[in-house]
Amino acid sequence: MNAGIGYGLLAYLAWGLLPLFWKTFNSVSSGEILGHRVVWSFVFVALLLLIGGRWKALKSAFSERKNVLPMVGCSLLISLNWLIFIWAVNHDRVVETSLGYYINPLISVLLGVCFLGERLRAVQWMAMALATAGVAVLTLSYGSVPWVSLVLALSFGVYGLVKKKMQLDPMVSLGGETIVVLPVAAVYLLVVGMTGQSTTSSLSAGYQLLLALSGVATAMPLLWFAQAAQRLSLTTVGFLQYLAPTISLILGVALYDEPFTTVHLIGFCLIWSALLLFTLSSLKGRLAMRATGTGVQKG
Repeated sequence: MNAGIGYGLLAYLAWGLLPLFWKTFNSVSSGEILGHRVVWSFVFVALLLLIGGRWKALKSAFSERKNVLPMVGCSLLISLNWLIFIWAVNHDRVVETSLGYYINPLISVLLGVCFLGERLRAVQWMAMALATAGVAVLTLSYGSVPWVSLVLALSFGVYGLVKKKMQLDPMVSLGGETIVVLPVAAVYLLVVGMTGQSTTSSLSAGYQLLLALSGVATAMPLLWFAQAAQRLSLTTVGFLQYLAPTISLILGVALYDEPFTTVHLIGFCLIWSALLLFTLSSLKGRLAMRATGTGVQKG
């Protein structure tokens, strides 16, 4: 259990601190950062697969026709998620990214209801209503729909739903997803470089190396999360997942001086209340199912 919590903390701390990493490249276009992230993620994951003797697992994943379309879908969804996150961080919208990952668990549950036939109790529907009210309050505060938050939550929620259908090893899955968009990323980087539009050419050697480490920054938290998920209950993982957006929120407000007004606080409090209500309800349901010896309840 202690090792599992350690891996979980490492994963969510890394994800929560990612804005610090991407802010380092705020003079670089979001498209180029994404291109480098895809390329270097593939390089790092490919090395891990080769060293671990699992390259054949990646080849076999593509050889099964049932995996190809979901893999392409996952690749497009995670690329969109990465692009919006990087763009938001470097356009002073870190608080909005934290909101996206606070509401993501609720979006995932809603997708489960819609597409997997999962059922919610009355208390959990109440949590959904509170979260919706929170988003509505924040919409009034921003003067527009918080699209960054919603796109991040929806893209990652649907990504998780599709990955659940594939049931592949996390590293094999990430390797496949990066292979799909690797040609596009490589051609894009080549074109902007050859046409003199590259925003990375002025970076020092140190920053170039740091950008190459984006592959490590992408893959290592996934490895840690996979180790945590094997050792911890879903309930514990559920509590730990709120660590990442909390860290990002603190960074956005305390370090980057992004606005956080009373209206923001009201909106976030509604969403936090929804998360607390939903998590406690899910925990109560699981404990009740264990007590009756009928297994673990979903949701």
